[in-house]
Amino acid sequence: MQSLLKFITCGSVDDGKSTLIGHMLYDAKLLFADQERALELDSKVGSNSGEIDYSLLLDGLMAEREQGITIDVAYRYFTTEKRSFIVADTPGHEEYTRNMAVGASFADLAVILVDASKGVLIQTKRHTRICALMGIRHVVYAINKMDLVDYDEGVYKQIVVDIRSMSEEYGFESLFTIPVSATVGDNITNPSKTMLWYHDKTLLSYLEEIDVSDKSSQDGFVLPIQRVSRPDRTFRGFQGQIEVGEIHVGDEVTVLPNDTAAKVKSIYNMMEQVDSAVKGEAVTVELDREIDVSRGCVMVRDIKLDVGKMFTAKLLWMDDSRLVEGKNYYLKLGTQLVPAVVMHIKYKLDVNTGQRVNAERLFKNEIAVCDISCSDKIVYDIFSNYKELGGFILIDRVTNMTSACGVVEHPLRREGNLTWHEMDVSRELRAKQKDQKPKTIWLTGLSGAGKSTLVNELEKRLFAEGKHTMVLDGDNVRMGLNKDLGFKESDRIENIRRIAEVSKLMNDAGLIVLTSFISPFVRDRRSAREVVGDDSFIEVYVATSIEECEKRDVKGLYKKARAGEIPNFSGISSPYEVPEHPEITIDTAGQTVEESVEYLMQEIRKYV
Repeated sequence: MQSLLKFITCGSVDDGKSTLIGHMLYDAKLLFADQERALELDSKVGSNSGEIDYSLLLDGLMAEREQGITIDVAYRYFTTEKRSFIVADTPGHEEYTRNMAVGASFADLAVILVDASKGVLIQTKRHTRICALMGIRHVVYAINKMDLVDYDEGVYKQIVVDIRSMSEEYGFESLFTIPVSATVGDNITNPSKTMLWYHDKTLLSYLEEIDVSDKSSQDGFVLPIQRVSRPDRTFRGFQGQIEVGEIHVGDEVTVLPNDTAAKVKSIYNMMEQVDSAVKGEAVTVELDREIDVSRGCVMVRDIKLDVGKMFTAKLLWMDDSRLVEGKNYYLKLGTQLVPAVVMHIKYKLDVNTGQRVNAERLFKNEIAVCDISCSDKIVYDIFSNYKELGGFILIDRVTNMTSACGVVEHPLRREGNLTWHEMDVSRELRAKQKDQKPKTIWLTGLSGAGKSTLVNELEKRLFAEGKHTMVLDGDNVRMGLNKDLGFKESDRIENIRRIAEVSKLMNDAGLIVLTSFISPFVRDRRSAREVVGDDSFIEVYVATSIEECEKRDVKGLYKKARAGEIPNFSGISSPYEVPEHPEITIDTAGQTVEESVEYLMQEIRKYV
């Protein structure tokens, strides 16, 4: 019996994916009696003129049945005499491309449907590209609805020519084309009686026989650590699923990214102690000595992996909001989860032609090549080498939604040429010399809220108390360090990033830094906090209302913004996101400057 085959069905909307799988299960007698009876009853009240609607076997959501489309991924498990299968029926509508990508991430083979009456469409090309991106190396193109073109062999052959021309760049290990009719059942489980010109296998027989086993030789051993097990003080084990190779008691392993070595003392598979374990098994490994290992570390043997912070990747953007350079996300690769930023969008790929197109931003369902930088070192490899350590997702840090999936193309070696030099005179010594705690006091709020006035008065009070300070004001910084930046979203993100880096350096010098920036977005302020350090970052929300800010509009900025003369003006044509958990909040309306500063000084003294 062949090994388990995991495959997906995909293609453009209404190409008949659910119908094809439903008909396959029905004709192959792979349904229970109650499922078959329920299908027949549901079909009588459906939209198929009383005939059996095979798509109902997979389209279970009410919205799917009402609209006649697939929305969510539907998984089915079935077994024939020759093989066991898991099939993921994925949506074809462009709106639900992210769901299709989820299905593709688990599959060994893709069945891509093409409507014979329409030919190869943009969504067909997009799904083919996504399948290749996700590492699928075996593809079947089912040319469906042949009954609508009178089973014309010429139509089929022309579509095959178009398919082979389109898919040539991907280098699939196997590519099979087959003419079918999902509704009638031609060439699905039984040979067609009307397409006598077709002499090859049916779809089910092809799926039963194809060999999708990985032919590449994966030497060595890889175990991403998911959990550290400490049932008592005498035992410390490291748990995870073996992704590559096998391990034996007595083997010497290395734990990355720390690059520390130890020998395997014992191995547990479930609750049983064993001498060895192989790929796919979930194990607990005990080492012969205590070393620093935690979730996200990777245990390896006889294998070379990259350890670093920067790499180039190919992304499928799946978020409703656009991607611009400089935005921060969480990157999840294996069991590792780290903050990361998309530094540079190198180019996006035209879905039709595969040509490279210059881009400053990405929109939903677009594919691009980008440079990514992580806040900490991660363990990874090129996707084509090790799928397990080359695929990742980006997670929005505010909504916690998956924004993109991607694969590592190659490492960026520029970071390997840089070394952070630790000086003998440390931050702690500088702070002790100045007799103060270095902090960054980050004032955020709308234009006109009073940030610059407050920062100026705060510095005078701190200076009078003998504190060593430095003020970074939004306008002043843009006239010098950041004069090369505009006010596009990517420029605003970079503006805040640079200020955070400068603040950190000044804190390292022992200084108390006061900043005055609108910094309207939660994710940017959160990124600044991570750069500076959570212990050193004091967020002050100047919560003056927009009505009060407009009354103080000495520069006339609000008036110009409402007239459309200033685009992307925070609070008017661009949003201002209120801080989630600021250390200090103050509303300056109805207070004198002295009263406001006195209140802030009382609060700040708790930290400095």
